[in-house]
Amino acid sequence: MAKESMKARERKRERLVAKYAAKRAALKEAGDWEGLQKLPPNSAAVRLHNRCQITGRPRGFMRQFGISRVLFRKMALSGRIPGVKKASW
Repeated sequence: MAKESMKARERKRERLVAKYAAKRAALKEAGDWEGLQKLPPNSAAVRLHNRCQITGRPRGFMRQFGISRVLFRKMALSGRIPGVKKASW
């Protein structure tokens, strides 16, 4: 499990990106690089990092499900993810 402070920091970044998205796009379109420099650094979308929605684990993230590989395997084996089962041939 990730520390609560790390999860909170990531949520804060997501809010900032959403808040300044239109303003950043307008400044980029106008070519106002000085104006972009004055915006908060965490309002840039490249600062976001994919994290597991349940545990907050930053590595082994599966985009299709929004969870980490560890949690995916656990949930798939217990039958909690519809349409997913262990392969055997």
